[in-house]
Amino acid sequence: MRPEVLFPLFKSIDTLKGIGPRLAVLIAKLAGEHVNDVLFHLPSGMVERKEITELDERYITQQVIVPVMVLKHFPSRNRRVPYRITCEVGSKELTLTFFNGREEYLKGQLPVGQSRTLAGKLEQYSGEYQMTHPDHILKTGEKIDIPKFEAVYPLSAGVTNKTMSKAVTQAFLSLPELSEWLDEALIKRENWQTWMACMRKVHKPEGADELEPDTPARLRLAYDELLSNQLALELVRQNMRGKKGRSFIGGGDAQSSIEAALPYKLTNAQNSALSEVCADMESNSRMLRLIQGDVGSGKTAVALMALAKCIGCGAQGAFMAPTEILARQHLQSIKPFTDAAGLKIALLTGRLKGKKRSALLEELQAGDIDILIGTHALFQDDVMFHDLGLAIIDEQHRFGVRQRLSLSAKGRPDKGGVDVLVMTATPIPRTLTLTAYGDMDVSVIAEKPPGRQPIETRAIEIERLDQVAASLDRKLAANERVYWVCPLVEESEVSDLAAAEDRYTYLNALYPNQVGLVHGKMKSDEKDAAMEAFKAGDTQILVATTVIEVGVDVPEATVMIIEHSERFGLAQLHQLRGRVGRGALAGSCLLMYAGPLGETQKARLKIMRETEDGFRIAEEDLRLRGAGELLGTRQSGLPEFKIADLQVHSRLLQIARDDARHFLEIDPELASERGRAIRTLLYLFERESAIRYLQSG
Repeated sequence: MRPEVLFPLFKSIDTLKGIGPRLAVLIAKLAGEHVNDVLFHLPSGMVERKEITELDERYITQQVIVPVMVLKHFPSRNRRVPYRITCEVGSKELTLTFFNGREEYLKGQLPVGQSRTLAGKLEQYSGEYQMTHPDHILKTGEKIDIPKFEAVYPLSAGVTNKTMSKAVTQAFLSLPELSEWLDEALIKRENWQTWMACMRKVHKPEGADELEPDTPARLRLAYDELLSNQLALELVRQNMRGKKGRSFIGGGDAQSSIEAALPYKLTNAQNSALSEVCADMESNSRMLRLIQGDVGSGKTAVALMALAKCIGCGAQGAFMAPTEILARQHLQSIKPFTDAAGLKIALLTGRLKGKKRSALLEELQAGDIDILIGTHALFQDDVMFHDLGLAIIDEQHRFGVRQRLSLSAKGRPDKGGVDVLVMTATPIPRTLTLTAYGDMDVSVIAEKPPGRQPIETRAIEIERLDQVAASLDRKLAANERVYWVCPLVEESEVSDLAAAEDRYTYLNALYPNQVGLVHGKMKSDEKDAAMEAFKAGDTQILVATTVIEVGVDVPEATVMIIEHSERFGLAQLHQLRGRVGRGALAGSCLLMYAGPLGETQKARLKIMRETEDGFRIAEEDLRLRGAGELLGTRQSGLPEFKIADLQVHSRLLQIARDDARHFLEIDPELASERGRAIRTLLYLFERESAIRYLQSG
């Protein structure tokens, strides 16, 4: 249950005075639907006003507070012509301009012959002083409470700064006094004020420097959010560890059979990751481990060896991939080795229906299938294992924490549940690993298997497209394959990007019947057919959108052409480049761009030419783009932070992690005074699901 002290902060924003249903919908889209969302919507700029008593050119374009005498109204009968009011400031005239101004309202606000105090931007138009839509209009003699420093908020259509400021002011009336959840020594060391004092300070800046993310008030609020994130992940982690696991001792025969069948020796990095996985599997706690490895670093071989250990100890394994085409590919690549070890492997996807599906599920429940490979279909309630011991999840960023937990729930509690091993080929910077996967142990495979060729990367202008297309005939004659990636599916009026369909038509005219097409709007069986034709060599050029980014393995593919590469993020470019050079032949990647390039775009293409190190690329991507975009989608499983900025606040993240771990060691049930305050913090940042994982139940 959410603590009562937080009830006012979780009221709907339409309970705030002056925010009706229409405005509430607009503000909810911008900030969120609760009162606390308005408070977490921090200013991004500020207005600084000067008090003046005379009009002077030196104040042009500045925000001013000025006393005026109203002289005359000039109402407009034409919507295109603004309503004008002339005023006097000393001996000079000031014209006030209102677009779509309502006569009755303006005559009430600015009656002729009366003085007023105005605030707004002073401009000059055709040699005359002018102010358009003053921000504030006060009767002279009223207490002048026009702020000299006023916060400016990020806004969207229909929400003015005045509306946002009003909502924030009203939200402050609901702000409760909350018990301190931070460690006293940390507060002292960082010289931080209370949560409430910091909240007030960030919304009432007294200078542009107070908008910086490294000011004490913003640092404190960012730390609160990061601490809630780390506590939530640590509670999930402790819950996993607190549950009795299952100890897989042995299983060496099946492992030896598979290792003997592999066409190469495992690298040092693979052996190191495998020994960490095996140590987890042999312990009495449940495994929850992430294997990070660049494209082609050999994660699947490590996963296969772990599955062999599990099956050698009498249990079953599940291997989950994000798409059907990847699930099929895993089946094809793993089957020769499982056959060699005498293990039975099967595939379950959404496409399998009727009697065939029922028969497979019966075999699975009877324990006749050793390894089940599949997509999201593995989550379905009627998929029941005889004894699931290990779940491998590929491309983790496509799945959230809940899905991880629901797959691990398919094990037998009496046997000690399921070990979970997660793999990703998307290199993730350390800061993001902590915030997205802090509940897991992490292994990194940082070297590629021997024999992998380097990929030559060049950036060329899009004007040379015809030349590039004509040069592909040499590659096709050598039976090599070419990916041609476009960023859009069909031409839109607002974009000049080449569409995949247009590029397909163009290339097919040059190389008839040798070009395939795959994009996101195709049905999955159409996509699969196009990919299969490319793999088999029935087509040698595959025009695609980024759907080919993850996982699909075509050893004959040697050329990756990325059109409008300046529109892609670094991590995405790196993933795409990793599709080529996977066989014995060297690969090349052409980054075609349309100039002129911005600084960020130049930096991106430069780093792609300089390195193939996915982790260095990921750190650069975080620096250039920020965390939210890093994995390409908002559905990336990454937490979305309202206040914290991982580029600026990474120092705080490590402190928060250490603090969360240390505190939960001494107070695992959050029963102490600080523990109870921490519960409030978790509810404040809507991490209440973590409360369920408290050891007290």
